[in-house]
Amino acid sequence: MLRGARAIPGSGQRLATRAALLAGCALTIVASPAWASDEVIQTAPPPLPAPEDAAPIDDGLGDDGVYLDADSVTRAGEDDQTLVAEGLRERVLARFQGRMLRGRRIAYDLETGAASGEGEVELVNPDGTVVYASLLELDSDLVAGVAVDFAARPGGHNKLMAATAVRRSETVNELNYALFTPCPICDDEGNFKQPTISVQAEQVLQDQELRAILYRNALFRVAGVPVFYLPVFWHPDPSVERASGFLTPTIDFNDQRGISYEQPYLIVVSPSEDWTISPQFNSKVAPFLNLGWRRHFGDGIVTARAGYTYEEAFGDIIADGDRRADHRGYLLAEGRFDPEGAWRWGFTAERTSDKTLFDRYDIVDPYQDNGLYFGDSRRLISQVYAERQTERSYVSIAALAIQSLRLNPPGFSGGVFEDDGTLPIVAPLIDARWSPEREYWGGRLALRASSVALTREDYVGAPILRPGTELMGALNGEPGLPGVDSRRLTLQGEWRRVLIAPIGLRYEPFVDVRADAYSISDLPVTLGGEGDATVTRGRVSAGLDVSYPLLRRFDDADLVIEPMAQLLASTRSDNDPRIPNEDAQAIELEESTLFRVDRFAGQDLMEGGLRLTLGTRATLRWDNGRNLSVFLGRSFRDEPEDDFLAVVPDRPRQLYDPTGLRDSASDWVVSTTFSPTERVRGWAHAQIDDSGTMRRAEATVDATWSRRNMASLSYILDRTNPVPGPLNRNYEFVQVAGQQFLWRDWGVVGRAVGDLETDTLTRAEAGLLYEDECLRFEIGYRRDNTRLDLDGPRTGIFVRLTLATFGGSGYQPSDMR
Repeated sequence: MLRGARAIPGSGQRLATRAALLAGCALTIVASPAWASDEVIQTAPPPLPAPEDAAPIDDGLGDDGVYLDADSVTRAGEDDQTLVAEGLRERVLARFQGRMLRGRRIAYDLETGAASGEGEVELVNPDGTVVYASLLELDSDLVAGVAVDFAARPGGHNKLMAATAVRRSETVNELNYALFTPCPICDDEGNFKQPTISVQAEQVLQDQELRAILYRNALFRVAGVPVFYLPVFWHPDPSVERASGFLTPTIDFNDQRGISYEQPYLIVVSPSEDWTISPQFNSKVAPFLNLGWRRHFGDGIVTARAGYTYEEAFGDIIADGDRRADHRGYLLAEGRFDPEGAWRWGFTAERTSDKTLFDRYDIVDPYQDNGLYFGDSRRLISQVYAERQTERSYVSIAALAIQSLRLNPPGFSGGVFEDDGTLPIVAPLIDARWSPEREYWGGRLALRASSVALTREDYVGAPILRPGTELMGALNGEPGLPGVDSRRLTLQGEWRRVLIAPIGLRYEPFVDVRADAYSISDLPVTLGGEGDATVTRGRVSAGLDVSYPLLRRFDDADLVIEPMAQLLASTRSDNDPRIPNEDAQAIELEESTLFRVDRFAGQDLMEGGLRLTLGTRATLRWDNGRNLSVFLGRSFRDEPEDDFLAVVPDRPRQLYDPTGLRDSASDWVVSTTFSPTERVRGWAHAQIDDSGTMRRAEATVDATWSRRNMASLSYILDRTNPVPGPLNRNYEFVQVAGQQFLWRDWGVVGRAVGDLETDTLTRAEAGLLYEDECLRFEIGYRRDNTRLDLDGPRTGIFVRLTLATFGGSGYQPSDMR
């Protein structure tokens, strides 16, 4: 046995396998979803690590050393410069130049660094990729390399096989009679099984100069059955991060557009810029052209999507009643820049020509959370903003405008679209916070300032204007009335100190001071006149937060009970009825907000007076990972806050409490998280009034059984407005989803969203499912009642296909919220 044989100086040249044989080729033969490579669309899987006993590590051999472990080693060739190692009982092990080579017989030329192996050859490269062959020859000059019965694992679960692999030149690798698959080719007993999907080609060429992989007579198979043939086929080399070419097409059927085919094409302009051209061809209406642009700058990125067509408005609710052919399109753009230093900035530009354009042409994901401020469902935001953040401070400045695509009232069976003129232009919107590093009186000081200016073109009554403004029945869009404009400046400071008593009692004294100034224009004091007003108000609060965690250990569990309380005394609130309620209409009364000084989302409503808030959290954690946590809390005040009452939108003389905070005793707040087993988990929270009625509630339960079977159930409820009417926005939804495998890789799948308020099925689909390690296929029936269609719900067949390595295509379900 010979160990640590040294090569002659000057022989440290790279082995031919480095890039070669391998056209490793074709590495991820079709590693992109279709014929193009796009780093955003597809990320190549990481290479498999080498076997533990053969992991390429720095073993001290350097570029010239070679290590052999064999039953016998002899010298051959001229000047005895070739080492020939053979294994009788086990394969020979050789290490050189960061590689590991195994085989029944290995020859290594000490002069040139060339190597060859015969019999069950296995080569592990420094990057972890593995090559198998019955015969493997490697030349050190990278001009020629040959493998017989070649097989490789280029990365992930991908497998590549060929009768022969040859390196023709420094830039061209060739595989003959090759087969690629990302699927298992052996069953649990080690017997061969037909891969679910595979690509077979008579010849595969990897041209490193062109940075492309070319195929001749490529045959695509599913479960061994030929399904698609191309005489010539090519795609970018896996080393290419992005390359121009076709991306995965989308084929769909729509009652209004007919058969629809969309074919995206990627154009790579430079390493930092690309375009996507994606025309949508429809059998019943004119084509629709989608464009995409991305550009990386030194300190940021800009992305933009746009679409255009010349067509009449078809099939949907038409906002303007005009069905004549017209220019129609959209723009969705975003930019983010983060230069060196504390400042960063960005923008969004989101607009569409039609209220229903996205629905008609099935534009993918038009409502995204981009920028500093997000739009909600069916609202687009255009904004420009800047932020500065340090360890102790934060400031943001923004300006934004909103376009609404909502129906008012909500629901798709009638109503009119929300008027954009009733939505404000916000400019500027400023928020600043600062906390000094030093402590004051043993506690931390936090200062905050905010300012906003809102301008409206059209008049909006309830719920923006509150009781006491003499609305005299004026509703949203009252003709002849100008929109109410407002400007606000808020200054606020808080001091808080944390103390812990020796018995474990935690208490936090705090002081909060706040001052607001409003300038309001075009108030409808009466329907016959307009008024301006300047309103100032202030509040001083002092309070104490107390909590006392208690721990009890049982045989197999820990119980933690944490009672908590807050006593808060404030000057009386001054919610002048002339102040528009722009940002405090919504409140989520839950565990995280119950103990805040200001429990509203915004600044326009202010709480004051004397109040006591109590709560208890109990948490039980078992040693086996099960857990249960329950919180119960409530707030009390010295007198009711009638300022929290809101006007019923379509009945301005009727008031109701949307907050649950108006009365001397607030609604109960209940929340829980639970995991009774490692396969079941969930959470829920609710707001319950004294009668036991749930005003708000939300719950989710997820469960899994076996390896792939799963189900989820979600529920959401809002009944804060007890007054019935056409503009009542109460809602109640339930959502279910799940999949169950019935036999091997076959199963059923289903999803549904139900509107319990109207007893309608908002969206539902059920189908047959097939899934293995490299393919997921669904086919079934769907019903969609969320689109703006006069003809009622859309129904039809859906097909959804996802292939490992190849990407996905077909109908994709949208957000089911």
